[in-house]
Amino acid sequence: MAGLLTREEWLATLTLAVVLGVTAGWWALALWPVPGETPEWLEIARAVCFNAGADGMPDASGWILLIGQPLGMFGFLWVVWPTPLARGLRGLASQTGGRMVLGTTALFVLAGLAGTGFRVISAAEARAPAVLPPSMPVDAHPRLNRDAAPLELIDHRGERVGVDQLRGRPAVVTFGFAHCVDICPLVVQNALRARNEVWGPDGASLVVVTLDPWRDTPARLEDIARRWGLDGPNDHLLSGSVAEVEAVLDNWKIPRNRDPRTGDVLHPSMTYLLDEDGKVAFATVGTLETVVGLGSRLEGR
Repeated sequence: MAGLLTREEWLATLTLAVVLGVTAGWWALALWPVPGETPEWLEIARAVCFNAGADGMPDASGWILLIGQPLGMFGFLWVVWPTPLARGLRGLASQTGGRMVLGTTALFVLAGLAGTGFRVISAAEARAPAVLPPSMPVDAHPRLNRDAAPLELIDHRGERVGVDQLRGRPAVVTFGFAHCVDICPLVVQNALRARNEVWGPDGASLVVVTLDPWRDTPARLEDIARRWGLDGPNDHLLSGSVAEVEAVLDNWKIPRNRDPRTGDVLHPSMTYLLDEDGKVAFATVGTLETVVGLGSRLEGR
């Protein structure tokens, strides 16, 4: 088949194949879903090269780069070698082996486009704004008075925190993860504002347990805590090994479902209020007003 093409026609066709290969690798780097935890180097590469957000998808400038750069290379190739490239492709199409190569390439391109569409739709669904569910009236919440489940994890200061360390003052305990862009920041801010409104920053502890120990490792907690405004002496953002965190979440009976393709965790917006003895007084999936009301009940107001 090579003998039917001139050197220039063969070079133009080979260059087109290289451009297609580079484009495929470029798009795979930006969009290929990784099962389990995304490696840190890949998160950094996607953020630097494509301005990828928390959901792993490029922003507008990233999409312009992904689409514009291949189009620019294809356009340049067509301007420089229009006749050799056209003849080279016709030469391939005239041979059985060449037609197989062209057909396989077309199938890969179509599969890549379909996979990209699926990836974009999945990310859009994961970004869909979550809404805090309505909760029962504050007065209808039962007083639980049960022992808090075991809680032994590392906070963003590198200190091990458990229920024993929380005794002596009330505590607000809730759950979230850093890659969540809608509901988790709202839940954490509601818990923070409720704690400050009812007790003040020094009057009660605020504990946030990660739901994503694969990515919210102890080494990353300091940055996450700063982002969420957890800078008080009684604020604790907790993580640990995957096994340790999963055991704590099971102990606290937090239902969750982790999407292995995106790493996102579906979960209820649970918040617990503990009394000074470390016992669970109330549990709620309510709004800021609900948490404030339950805190006031805990204080006997």
